[in-house]
Amino acid sequence: MDQTTKQVNEWAGKFGKEYTDRNALSLDETELLYSKNYGILRSEMNVEFVGKLSREMKILEVGSNIGTQLLYLQQAGFQSLYGVEINDYAIELSKSRTKGINIIKGSAFDIPFKDGFFDLVFTSGVLIHISPQDIGMVVDEIYRCTKKYIWGFEYYAETYTQVKYRGNTDLLWKTDFARLFLNCFSDLKLVNERHYKYLSDENIDTMFLLQKGA
Repeated sequence: MDQTTKQVNEWAGKFGKEYTDRNALSLDETELLYSKNYGILRSEMNVEFVGKLSREMKILEVGSNIGTQLLYLQQAGFQSLYGVEINDYAIELSKSRTKGINIIKGSAFDIPFKDGFFDLVFTSGVLIHISPQDIGMVVDEIYRCTKKYIWGFEYYAETYTQVKYRGNTDLLWKTDFARLFLNCFSDLKLVNERHYKYLSDENIDTMFLLQKGA
């Protein structure tokens, strides 16, 4: 079921375009940003969490924006890569930056693929922009579309915490997203989890890998 929310409308429109323009970084620029923020490269994080997985597995990113995270995976040798994104401008830009990656328009509330179509479904800074009252629908969709793994990189807090974002009080939240998934689905198992503290302040991000049916 498709869901129209304030957050969806903002990210699909001008607000999402402005975000895309601010964050249209190359892989090299993104690596520098991660190094500055955490003292570790995004590529190094990826190696720890998915480096040993089959390069032939089918992978979906929910909220792929301009395809940066999918480019990382392609560079690492993964061959079957898909993305869904709600902002038309970001989709067009992603098509000019990527080759051999299938990025289409789609919502996290209604992922346009059948049950268990992917071996791994992931998000990177997307769940934080879903309202706590709606997050259950999104995690249900992610769970539905994967037959094995759920991978995430999101802001972390022990409990749901609203964060002011570019003057808005209803566009960003942080919580323990790994526990959220685990509490929703009894057959999920935590494979790996790591917290990354920012070098410049006390904020923390989390990366986690969950396995379905384990």
